[in-house]
Amino acid sequence: MIPPTRWLPMPVLSLLLLAVWLLLQHSVALGQWLLGGVLAIAIPLVCQPFWERQPRVKRPFKLIRYVLRVLVDIVVANLEVSKLILDPRGKLRPALVEYPLTLTQNFPITILASTITLTPGTVSAHLRLDGRTLLVHALDVADVDALIDEIHQRYERPLMEIFEP
Repeated sequence: MIPPTRWLPMPVLSLLLLAVWLLLQHSVALGQWLLGGVLAIAIPLVCQPFWERQPRVKRPFKLIRYVLRVLVDIVVANLEVSKLILDPRGKLRPALVEYPLTLTQNFPITILASTITLTPGTVSAHLRLDGRTLLVHALDVADVDALIDEIHQRYERPLMEIFEP
């Protein structure tokens, strides 16, 4: 007997593909279920060699806390950026900051870069090929070291606890 992980390498993706197929077809006929099922099994099998293995979440409750922190930070940063933009004095101090990474795995680095970009006022501009630094553009920076420390404490350290061994 062939183990399910061989013919169904990404079961969540397969279920999602089947659901999307049925929604796109506006039908739950048996033929649509069969065709959607074949596609839901075939597409992940064909794509599997190109996908990196995702790291396991070591601490799921810290992940929930991280997501909530990011959501709150997005709201607060929106208010701060609005205040900066609407200020008639317009004393912005934009800066490009080279942030040294301590994360080593690609997936957590991607989450960090996405988090920085999602937070208004900052954008992840470039990841070096060696994966050791991330170039961050910030709208208003009073102290570069304080920004680096804030990113490390608020985002990178929790990601290390969630994903790194």
